[in-house]
Amino acid sequence: MINMMLTTSLVLIAIAIGIAVIRIVLGPSLPDRVLALDVIGVNLIASIAVISVLMNTKAFLEVILILGILSFIGTIAYSKFILRGVVVERKRDR
Repeated sequence: MINMMLTTSLVLIAIAIGIAVIRIVLGPSLPDRVLALDVIGVNLIASIAVISVLMNTKAFLEVILILGILSFIGTIAYSKFILRGVVVERKRDR
């Protein structure tokens, strides 16, 4: 019973990732695309957690942490790019 529920949740998470990919491709604005990328990151973290429970292992917990950190940094970089047009500002002495 639990395995069936976990498998169903993986299918639903995959559908949510597919919808977010469609939003990235067809998104009318850049903030919509950034939000869709963030949604994909969260859904990937959830799917890895469900796979970890299905396989009855703790080996994927480090992957979840790394993916969460990278997703957060990517979202911050994209939002900074939207606000200022650059991610890393450098002073040029010319």
